[in-house]
Amino acid sequence: MADQSGYLPQPQGFATAAIHAFQDPEQWDSMAVVAPMVSSTTFKQYSPANFKKFEYGRSGNPNREILENCLATLDDGKYGLCWSSGLGATTAIASMFNAGDHIICGDDVYGGTNRLFNKVCSKFGLEISFVHENSIENAIKPNTKLIWVESLTNPTLKVIDIKSIADIAHKHNLLLAVDSTFLTPYFQRPLNFGADLVIHSISKYINGHSDVIMGATITNNEEIYKQLKFLQNAMGIVPAPFDCYQVTRSIKTLALRMKQHMKNSLEVGQFLEKHPKVEKVLHPGLPSHPQHELFKKQTSGCGGMLTFYLKGGLAESQKFLSSLKIFALAESLGGYESLAELPSVMTHASVPEDQRKVLKITDNLVRVSVGLEDPEDLIKDLKQALEKV
Repeated sequence: MADQSGYLPQPQGFATAAIHAFQDPEQWDSMAVVAPMVSSTTFKQYSPANFKKFEYGRSGNPNREILENCLATLDDGKYGLCWSSGLGATTAIASMFNAGDHIICGDDVYGGTNRLFNKVCSKFGLEISFVHENSIENAIKPNTKLIWVESLTNPTLKVIDIKSIADIAHKHNLLLAVDSTFLTPYFQRPLNFGADLVIHSISKYINGHSDVIMGATITNNEEIYKQLKFLQNAMGIVPAPFDCYQVTRSIKTLALRMKQHMKNSLEVGQFLEKHPKVEKVLHPGLPSHPQHELFKKQTSGCGGMLTFYLKGGLAESQKFLSSLKIFALAESLGGYESLAELPSVMTHASVPEDQRKVLKITDNLVRVSVGLEDPEDLIKDLKQALEKV
């Protein structure tokens, strides 16, 4: 049942699970309220190949295990795995398939994902097609194995109908992977809409402090989990124990942070919509977004991401971005600090120019990650920078 705003209800017990899931102090001798950090790369065995739980840090680590289990709980999944980066997680998923297999990828995705699929995976015999979401079923071939989408998409913030795409995938016996980085499990749980895999760049909102690079995969499918668990160890795409310790700390405030990101981004978006130097604002939480109603049907809120088209071209965008004082001109997103960037020459510069043109990733498209500062200060900063254009 949706709440009065039309969104899905907030997940019950989310903040409690983020703080307590798999972190009972009685499981370690010290009874510490905060899980101890274990940096050991290897673990003593009782006898050859007879060990208590962990044998080598690449294969498993207490801090990584706590985080993986907690993340799975938050995404309403059974199995979680953490990776050295979001792209590391993507690399592992691609490695589940064989030369000659076909992957359908949404046309509007993170530039690094586009580059990995287009420039690396293709070298190892995987066939990749970048397809508009409305054409996915028509793109399926006999050798298709996986459909990969982002919802929300990066950077144009399209809303992908996860259930509809999941129905198509399962009709053709394919897997569906959904990158849900922009929304986190607090606002969206793709597994509940039929996705087989959820991917997060933990570096963004889930960690939320811009000081850890990490990725995660969540699934309810035991076979997928076993394949990825094997690849995690075999390929060594693992995060450090300290990073896992850091993220376990960070997710304890995830619910609070996402609520404030939503509040701030809506206020900023409403300001930008009224500004005469702004051509168009794309924010799924605003009624002006063409897929606002669909967005509300599969989420319980929105994060801090918005994009807008500035009136003008590259020169105007450069002037605007260079004039910001509180917003940092920087790549990435999801931290407590507000960031702004120009995807056409920064995060999505690796996307082929003809593809950027089709996607309308133009030189006047600005991507904004609204942080946790006082919203009135953020609006003042945007206002003074726009006045300089």
